[in-house]
Amino acid sequence: MATINLKTQIDGLIKLQEVDSEIYALGNEKASKPLEIKAIEASFEAKKQNLASLQAQSLELQKKRKEKELELAVNAEAVKKLQGQLYSLKTNKEFQTMQQQISDTLADGSVIEESILISYEESDKIKARIDEENLKLKEEEKIFLDQKKKVEERVKEIDSRLSQLEAQRKQIIPGIDQRMLSEYERILHSRDGLAIVTVKDNSCGGCHMLLPPQVINLIKMYEEVITCEVCNRILCITE
Repeated sequence: MATINLKTQIDGLIKLQEVDSEIYALGNEKASKPLEIKAIEASFEAKKQNLASLQAQSLELQKKRKEKELELAVNAEAVKKLQGQLYSLKTNKEFQTMQQQISDTLADGSVIEESILISYEESDKIKARIDEENLKLKEEEKIFLDQKKKVEERVKEIDSRLSQLEAQRKQIIPGIDQRMLSEYERILHSRDGLAIVTVKDNSCGGCHMLLPPQVINLIKMYEEVITCEVCNRILCITE
């Protein structure tokens, strides 16, 4: 290290750290964007499921109503058949029995008719809800697409800024000693993008460990690279 100006090297690392801190922050933000888009899509899909559920209910009601309508047709045919048999009966008792059977069958038909009417009412209510949900979903889709577009645009902004930062990095790196640069980058990758920190209130700017006075003096002397004993980051004091 005797052949290099350590203060100049530290100043270079400080500049490099400013660039790398932004690179790491933007890199982390960009990495979170796919999850953000998935969350937006999942929220929209959940809202679509509500409409799909209502549509399924409507179809199920239609299916059951058709079954009831078929059942009513069978009931009407049974009444017609029983009424046709009335004229062939020979005794008053047989006639009364048949009349009771016809009455019971007609009552069953009335119950079926009532259930069909209720089914139509329920279908109308569900149809109104489906129409309402369709309108809401169109608005939700606009919001969803707008949110997704904003995230995608932010990713483009990040990529553009990262390109600028990489260009700045390439300009700074040639002025830094290769051994110091290697050590800096080793710490950078092992310490979440923060390799060199400023001493603040006699404490490490990375882990906030209080530094002894003799360490502070060594940093100011610029005779050797001083690192924090706890987090191993390079320590510096800015004037």
